[in-house]
Amino acid sequence: MKWQRIPLGILQTNCYLLSNENKECIVIDPGEEGEKLQSIINAQKLKPIAILLTHAHFDHIGAVDMIRDTYHIPVYVHKKEATWLSDPALNGSERFMMGKAVRQEPADHLIDQELKLSIGSFSFDVFETPGHSPGSISFYVKELNVVFSGDALFQNSVGRTDLPGGNHQQLISSIKNKLFALPDVTMVLSGHGPETIIDHEKRNNPFL
Repeated sequence: MKWQRIPLGILQTNCYLLSNENKECIVIDPGEEGEKLQSIINAQKLKPIAILLTHAHFDHIGAVDMIRDTYHIPVYVHKKEATWLSDPALNGSERFMMGKAVRQEPADHLIDQELKLSIGSFSFDVFETPGHSPGSISFYVKELNVVFSGDALFQNSVGRTDLPGGNHQQLISSIKNKLFALPDVTMVLSGHGPETIIDHEKRNNPFL
């Protein structure tokens, strides 16, 4: 398996493609610029089999329907944000996009607990990491020593908590109890900015 980071949209939200030797891939957080993302997928002859959402803020879901409809694949999101994909007030687009509301169709699968998620040959440990939003989840791939943390944990920073359902203390607890429980060498693939590692954040993150 291998992964690649693709910043998309005005907020440069990180979309990730996780692919295997058979060119199957998982699309994580297709935030915007669906045609650009589709072009990258097709140029590499990848075959998407699912979309995973770390949470349902507008900058992480803007290209969901285009990618889902193009490749006829299911979308996974946490149950607590099931209605956010189609609600601009909840996903934040009503507030931040100056009238450009983001509305996507409902997800095909709802995650309502921590579990091991298997999709094709891909396997993820799903951790509930709320705080940035109530349904924030992180996807840990043990074989690669990587965790897709969404907007929970960044290099030397943490997610904002002033949006609907945000809770700073809950976010700090999620990071310390869930993400910091992973091996120190685990690479953190965040929703924005460059990758980091758990050990670095334990030692250097001023919020933690």
